[in-house]
Amino acid sequence: MSPRNPARDRQLREARTSQILDSALTVIARRGLSGTKVADIAETAGVSVGNVYKYFASKEDIFEALVHRGQQEYRDFVEEALAMSGSPVDKLVWYTEQWIAKREWAITILLQYARTSEAVPARLKQAVSAKFIDNLRPMAAIIEQGQQSGDMVPGDPMELALIYVSLMEGLTLHDIPDTPELTSGIADRALRLLLREH
Repeated sequence: MSPRNPARDRQLREARTSQILDSALTVIARRGLSGTKVADIAETAGVSVGNVYKYFASKEDIFEALVHRGQQEYRDFVEEALAMSGSPVDKLVWYTEQWIAKREWAITILLQYARTSEAVPARLKQAVSAKFIDNLRPMAAIIEQGQQSGDMVPGDPMELALIYVSLMEGLTLHDIPDTPELTSGIADRALRLLLREH
């Protein structure tokens, strides 16, 4: 028997956890949390039900992990936009084009469900809402930079960030596979909401 390799074990665990979460994301987004069984997630992931339970205690635990992962991935994405070199307009263009290209419809559905469903524990609902507001801050910083350079419309940066992120979320829900409704020029039209005309 070969000796245990903690680094390899950790990598395998992380890979299997991601595999289960990736599979659960689409299943739950399509069927809803109440309409999803752990067996559905296991089948989509290509693992046994018992294997899913080695990593998660319940489908609710999977849902919570998905929500936290989705919010962290968004934070990393918007912070990447903020940290980019270039003008605030360049950052906003990159953010907008990347957001639309990412096609994150499934996590958008789950995050909205987490914030609005009575089936979600109040503790999780409050945490998701607080993280949503906190995640607006990097976008507000981009907008504020754009206001200072005279390239973006005046107004409260946090409020404008909320409006713009909400627009992006809404557009995402019109780009679900098999029912795409977005046109090729949608990113340019969305950008006009924040850019000042010169």
